[in-house]
Amino acid sequence: MLWIALHLPRLSFESWLAVLSPEQREQPAALMGARDVLMCNPAAQRLGVRPGLQRVTALALAPQLQLGRIDAARDRQVLTSVAHVALAFTPAVCCAEPSEPAAAPGTVLLQVQASLRYFGGLTPLLQRLRAALVPLNCTVQFASAPTAQGAAVLACCAGNGSDELHATDLPQLEGLLGAAPLWLIGAGRAQWDTLDSMGLGTFGALRRLPRPALRRRFGPALLDEIDTVLGMRCEPPPAWITLPETFEARIELQTRADTTDQLFHGAQLLIEPLLAWARAQQARVRRYTLFMHHERHRRQGAEVPVATELSIALAEASCDAAHISLLLRERLAHLSLPAPTLELRLHCADVVRGSPHSAELFASARGEREGLVRLIERLQARLGAEQVQQLRPMADHRPECDATFHAVSADAVGSTSRQTGRRPSPARPAVPERERSNAQAISAPRPVWLLDEPQRLAERQSRPLLDGQPLQLLCGPERIEAGWWDAPLAGRDYFIAQTSDGALVWLYRARLPLSVAEDAQGWFVHGRFG
Repeated sequence: MLWIALHLPRLSFESWLAVLSPEQREQPAALMGARDVLMCNPAAQRLGVRPGLQRVTALALAPQLQLGRIDAARDRQVLTSVAHVALAFTPAVCCAEPSEPAAAPGTVLLQVQASLRYFGGLTPLLQRLRAALVPLNCTVQFASAPTAQGAAVLACCAGNGSDELHATDLPQLEGLLGAAPLWLIGAGRAQWDTLDSMGLGTFGALRRLPRPALRRRFGPALLDEIDTVLGMRCEPPPAWITLPETFEARIELQTRADTTDQLFHGAQLLIEPLLAWARAQQARVRRYTLFMHHERHRRQGAEVPVATELSIALAEASCDAAHISLLLRERLAHLSLPAPTLELRLHCADVVRGSPHSAELFASARGEREGLVRLIERLQARLGAEQVQQLRPMADHRPECDATFHAVSADAVGSTSRQTGRRPSPARPAVPERERSNAQAISAPRPVWLLDEPQRLAERQSRPLLDGQPLQLLCGPERIEAGWWDAPLAGRDYFIAQTSDGALVWLYRARLPLSVAEDAQGWFVHGRFG
């Protein structure tokens, strides 16, 4: 059996710093315990603030010092996000519950014996695990051991980078734990004063003494816990972590948010936990909702709601943090807050199961469509859904009526991209080559650019002139007769003509010149070829 332990030594401090704005993080800041400083940032250390100082002393050294408090709910949310990241590597994940949460930050444990072959060994697995934890912006100490509690103790002793401790068997684990303090286990912490005064503060020092005497002096709990850490005693069954069906996370802002920029900074702290939850179940986010809870005393009037709701739907389900954050920023930029916000809550229940599309080495049609979907989503978020339009063909032969504008549906574009690569259905046989060629021959080419109103052309000996130069008719006529149901019958003969400089234009004249009004007689240019 092999366990990996992820220990977060600065959990409470970093979870509090994350709520602060980037400008506030550069200022002196410290995390307070009951009466003294627990941790502080480099800006506070430069002013002389150190862990263990009293509150009054710390404020005397740094009057501008920002003081934070431990929030168990906030810490638990960060620890849950780390566990969700770990669930993407193994389904056997649990948390080591410390006996004193304020003194011992949390540790996440992964049972990875069954996952080693899939990831190619312990070293590649640790590399991918480190990369997956980077977006959470928390300090993590890694360790591995044959026992869960042994890995947890090693992780508390280990530092970052090259100081990681990894034991592949029980003798190696016992050797690495020789200098580990007994403070790291619950029974050792309960009797720490006595053990420290006797010079028995480490595992190695205690292991060198006779066990019967130790049992009589300290009781069975201490030796039983040491035996469990070293694998000499069976560990109790862990409480495995399971993924909830829906994602729910909240964050309390340190200051009231009056602008959408402040809201975006707070919402970003909820995006990465959301994606960790989705990746843990091999899913992608399709829709999520952000709730912005307003100040209570501003909700006295009926016009101010309890919370403002912002729902964001993606045309193509995604786990791309940059894309999801970009859409959120664009939507928040057009949001008007009825009152300042103090708390954010993110809810998600709409995901698409299945692993995402693999990365492409060369450009493909699917990749181009995915880029188009993201462009449409960004334009709709910035300009509004009704401002991004596309042409829809209409059942009318008149060029000015054969298409109409309507709001583009990114969902339809996304569904089209998901259907790429499908083979023709047997119920709908392919069109024979001869019929396809005949159909292409019947339909004459049409110009891309149509004039808003057809432009009347001058004539010379019944030949149309454009800018004083005669036009050469190349193709035509293509007869179009339509419009009797909503207007006078439009009977036209269309031609493709070439100008003196080689450009192509689309002309028409009335099919029966004498049967139309005088202003409709003659030649008209209706479009230009690109």
